[in-house]
Amino acid sequence: MTKWNFADVWEAVAETLPEAPALTQGSRTQTWKDTDRRADNLARWFLGAGVAKQDKVALYLYNCPEYLEATFAIFKVGLVPINTNYRYADNELAYLWENADAVAVVFHGVFAERIEGIRDRVPGIRSWLWVDDGTAPCPTWAVPYEEVAKNGEGEGDGSVREPERARAPWGRGPDDLNLLYTGGTTGMPKGVMWRQDDLFALMNASGFRSYDQEAGVEGVRQSLAELGPGMTLLPACPLMHGTGGFTALECLSEGGRVVLLPSRHFDAVELLDTVEREKVNGLIIVGDAFAKPILAALDAQPGRWGLSSLVGMISSGVMWSEETKQGLLGHHPTMLLVDAFSSSEALGMGSSISSGSSASHTADFTLGPNVRVLDADGADVVPGSDQPGVLALGGRIPLGYYKDESKTAATFRTVDGERYSIPGDYAEVREDGSIHLLGRGSVCINTGGEKVYPEEVEEAVKTVDGVLDAVVVGIPNERFGEEIIAVVELTPGTAEETVTADAVIDHVKAQLAGYKAPRRIRFVPTIGRSPSGKVDYARNRTETAAWVGVEL
Repeated sequence: MTKWNFADVWEAVAETLPEAPALTQGSRTQTWKDTDRRADNLARWFLGAGVAKQDKVALYLYNCPEYLEATFAIFKVGLVPINTNYRYADNELAYLWENADAVAVVFHGVFAERIEGIRDRVPGIRSWLWVDDGTAPCPTWAVPYEEVAKNGEGEGDGSVREPERARAPWGRGPDDLNLLYTGGTTGMPKGVMWRQDDLFALMNASGFRSYDQEAGVEGVRQSLAELGPGMTLLPACPLMHGTGGFTALECLSEGGRVVLLPSRHFDAVELLDTVEREKVNGLIIVGDAFAKPILAALDAQPGRWGLSSLVGMISSGVMWSEETKQGLLGHHPTMLLVDAFSSSEALGMGSSISSGSSASHTADFTLGPNVRVLDADGADVVPGSDQPGVLALGGRIPLGYYKDESKTAATFRTVDGERYSIPGDYAEVREDGSIHLLGRGSVCINTGGEKVYPEEVEEAVKTVDGVLDAVVVGIPNERFGEEIIAVVELTPGTAEETVTADAVIDHVKAQLAGYKAPRRIRFVPTIGRSPSGKVDYARNRTETAAWVGVEL
C-alpha cells in the first residue's frame, strides 16, 4: 500500500530544489525554499489558533500564490482545505462553510464586506486570515496574512533564518483528506472526499512526470535530483475549481512551477503574453469559453507570440469543439491538445488528444483505465450497439460526499463486487471501444465550466412579483457550452410589460451567483406541467432551442 501525502512530497521538492521557482504571478516569483518557509509559518499560526486534526480551512481567494501556499500549510499540519467559489452570494457562502465545518478562512480583502454580512451565520469559524489585494484595510476581526507568512524571517542583520518544520501533534498521513466542493442536485455544494494517497496516486500515474509508486518520498528526492525542476504550468481557470486546483497540485508535486495570471477577468492577450514571457509548458483551460478568445487573439495578430515552449493545452469540465482545436493547431502544430473527461467524483474517465493537423471530434473520447459503460441492469454496454449507458469508474475513487450518506450511496455504488463512482454521465460505445459522450442524465446545465442546477434558479425566478411558474433550461452556446434561459409563465392578468426580462435577470443576480442567472427570458402562456406537477424539461428545452434558433 502506498502512503502518499502532498506535504511530504512538497517538502521533499523544497529540500531537493530549494532555489527552483515554485509560484509566479506577474512580476512576483517565489522559490521552493521561500514557499516552504512561509507555509511553515502559516502552519504554526493555524496550530496556535487551536485547530484540531482534520479541521477544515476555507480558501476564499482569487487565483494567487497565497492560494497554493496556504494549501501547503494546511497539508503540513493535517488540516483540510475547502475550495470556495468566489462567485457565491451570501446564502451559498454561509451554507458551504457551515456544511464543511470550517474553523478558519483565508480571504482576499475584496471579500471583507461580504463576510461582514454573514459572520454571525458561521459561528464555527474562529480565525480569519486577510490577504491584502489593495481593496480595503484589514478588518479588526482578521489577521494580516503577510505578517504571519513572514513571521521571524529577518533578525535585523539581513539574515534569513532556516525553516523549522511545522508539525502537528497528530501528525499527517495518507488518509488525510482533500475536500473538493462541487454543485449538488439542488444547486447547493457538496464536498467530495478524496484521500490524499488516492488523489496523489491517480495524478502521479497520469502526470507529465511519474514517480515510482512504491519508492515513496525517497524516490521523489532521487528523481528530482536526477531530473531537476518540473514543467511550468499556467492554470487559466480558477484554482477553486477542480480543473485548475488539481492540475496545480500535480504540477507542484512534480517539482514544477505554477504561473498565475494577475487579472481577475480572463484576458486572452494577457495569457498569451504570459505564456511567451514565462515560457509556459502546459496551459489549463475550460473548453471553448477560454479557447475561442485565445484563437481569436492569435487570428487577429498571427506571429505576435512565440509559443514554442508550449507543449500542450489541457481542457476539462466542458467539451472542446473540433473547429477550435483545428484553429489552434494551425498556429502551433507541434503542441498537444488534450480534452480530459473527468469530474470531481471521477478522475480519468476518458481523454481525447489532438495534434498536428488532426483534431478529435467533439465529445469523442478514449476510455481511461478502470472505466465501464453500464446499462440499466448493470451489464456492460456492447460496443457498436448504439445503446446508451452510464459511465462507471473503478479503482481509486473518493470516499464519498462529506456528511451526505444518501448522495454518497447514490453516486458510489458496488457493481460485481467492486466499488464504482457513477456521477451520471451517459455515453455510447463505438465498435472500436471509444465513447461518444451524451451528457449527464440529469438536467444539470454546464455553462463556461460552472455547474448550474435548474431547480435553484427556478425558485429564484418564481419569487419575482407577477411570475407564476418557471423552468430553466440549457441551450447550446458556441462559447460557453450552454446558455441558461428561463421559460416564464406569468400570473393571470399580469401584463408582460410589468415583468421585463431585465427585471427577472437582475432579480436572480441579486440572490445567486451571477453565472447562474439566465441570459434570456422566454415568456409563455403556460409551462405545461403534468397533473402530478412534473415538468417536461426535454420539451421545454426543444421549444426554447427553436425559439433561439439553434439545433439540439
